[in-house]
Amino acid sequence: MPFYEKGNVRIHYEEAGSGFPLLVIPGGGLNSTVSGLANHPFNPMEEFKGEYRVIAADLRNANGGQSTGPLEIDRPWDAYADDQLGVMDHLGIREFMVLGFCIGGPFIWNLLKRAPGRVIAAVLAQPSGFRPTMPDLFYQNNIKGWAPALCERRPDITMEKAGAFLEKMYRANADFVFTVTRDFVRNCHAPILVLPDDVPAHPYAVALESAHLAPNAQVSIYPWKANPEQIQLALRHVRAFLRAHQPALRAHQPMADAAQ
Repeated sequence: MPFYEKGNVRIHYEEAGSGFPLLVIPGGGLNSTVSGLANHPFNPMEEFKGEYRVIAADLRNANGGQSTGPLEIDRPWDAYADDQLGVMDHLGIREFMVLGFCIGGPFIWNLLKRAPGRVIAAVLAQPSGFRPTMPDLFYQNNIKGWAPALCERRPDITMEKAGAFLEKMYRANADFVFTVTRDFVRNCHAPILVLPDDVPAHPYAVALESAHLAPNAQVSIYPWKANPEQIQLALRHVRAFLRAHQPALRAHQPMADAAQ
């Protein structure tokens, strides 16, 4: 099992296939794990390993995962971005594409803010967002479904600390996609493909608003998860999008190989 380690952070990651790097961020909220991809509408590790070097990691401190580290209460979103970029650095990867489910939506926007020159294109599948009619949804989901099990196995983490972490993550900036502003999205020229959903944690309105604001965004079919045939249609769109924005292989070959 490969791990990336930095200080007291230890991140479990997995790889499949070869080609241009594709970072996959599983859904599942703060319990996001590589193994959880098996229960997603499609598993990118399987779908794209024939064409890309697919990389996914367990989220730091996810229940059921193998990644561990401190709770950085003052910078929760950026701590996770540190881990994601750290794994890519560890693997010697500078430029990559990214596909994320659910919480992967806010994570991707944060990666685009943190490392705009590195993220070549992004696919946001059933992205999470703030729903004004359910303003405390994410805090309550995680204080019940994430924090108790984490505190049980980590004596150094208390429910008070977990609550403060979630307060900063989901209540301090309770709007839109949590990690960036609408102005940022308006000025973000990275190619974006959105696969919208419409359940409490994945508001259709936010997915569409982000796609309308981003100047180089596309929206796939909706609904796209209703049956296997529609999932295949959405996958066709994802494949075409990734191929269209994958940089030329020659530009990423080592100098000696490129000269041959």
